[in-house]
Amino acid sequence: MSDDNNNAHWTSTKFSDSLLMDALLKHLLGLMRLGMSDLGEVYEVIGQLKSNDEECWINAWSAVAQRLQSRAEKADRAGKLITASSAYLRAATYWRASLMYFSYPDDARLRDYARASSKCYERYLQLAGYPGAYVEIPYENTFLRGHFYRSPVAAKKAPLLILTPGRDTWAEDTCWVYDAAIRRGIHCLVYDGPGQGFALRLNNLTFRPDWENVVGPVIDFALEIPGIDASRVGLMGLSFGAFLSTRAAAFEKRLKVCIADPGSISWGESIINHFPPPVRPKLIEEGPDFILQASAGTAEGDSLNWLVRDYAWKHGVRQQEVFKTLLAYDNTPVVDQIECEMLVTDGTEEMARGQAQRLFDALKCPKHYLLFDETSTAQAHCQIGAYATATEHLFAWIDEKL
Repeated sequence: MSDDNNNAHWTSTKFSDSLLMDALLKHLLGLMRLGMSDLGEVYEVIGQLKSNDEECWINAWSAVAQRLQSRAEKADRAGKLITASSAYLRAATYWRASLMYFSYPDDARLRDYARASSKCYERYLQLAGYPGAYVEIPYENTFLRGHFYRSPVAAKKAPLLILTPGRDTWAEDTCWVYDAAIRRGIHCLVYDGPGQGFALRLNNLTFRPDWENVVGPVIDFALEIPGIDASRVGLMGLSFGAFLSTRAAAFEKRLKVCIADPGSISWGESIINHFPPPVRPKLIEEGPDFILQASAGTAEGDSLNWLVRDYAWKHGVRQQEVFKTLLAYDNTPVVDQIECEMLVTDGTEEMARGQAQRLFDALKCPKHYLLFDETSTAQAHCQIGAYATATEHLFAWIDEKL
């Protein structure tokens, strides 16, 4: 082995040529320490996958999920409740995983597998005694699904951390954060907002840029929960959820702290800037057809085709409008209105280089910048693959500030 290979960081290991598939697989492996996945099960699926193949993805994960759910139900009937709860938890993870790289909203499996994940997770909570309770947060003419996790070691009045997931993972996937929080005496409320998880797949709610109109009802709901200290409410967002949470913090004055993991000042710009400068105006004004046609039949074309279809669905727009729609996701005009204290994270291998530093520089509120570099092993997007390290660093700040 060459010296170069000896000096390579762990992030150089790739499980897929697809950027998103690789990130999702590393995320799912990272959940193993919390009992939400198992090494052999994940690697068994990895061996079956093909880059950019959504049908292969959904079939491989759902097959493992169904086997585990059947095993859990058999153990449940036999009174083997510890075995059942363990299998239910992993089944719930894999049902969700099957839909993380699947962008066909009219396919019946989308709703069936979402409901299966919910069923397994709720049964896990019942059997395991984990301090989580299903909640429905009133939102406009419908509701947002979520869970409230009450810390068993909290004081009579304790702080609350609200968690916003990203584009591709679900509320339950923030477990590495909420588990760390409740162990430290901090209650947690997690939810799927419009465009995310259950809200998208079962309630047909799509993303909106004015996220303060999502977080407001979430805080209204949270402050009705007994034991919450209303003066110590924090909001944390992950990935795209970090951008959305930053937007909400500009208008929501009931927050004591906000954590953007990672920081991003203009999500739309970060996506559009992946394309060469000469084509960006045409991409916005005319849509992606010219690029899709030019790259048809290539791996890059398959990846772009998925991205356009997935964004169109989750944002509730036509494919031709995707990149123009993304321009609205820009917090530059509002970040100077944020008053709560902010933690902005960054990583030396973050996908949108420079976005976190730009956000940090634009903030006028009390602020702190946390850079994860190679020595931390948490340098990848949202500290994927290093969730234990991430919580140690994050909660050193959260414990002090919240």
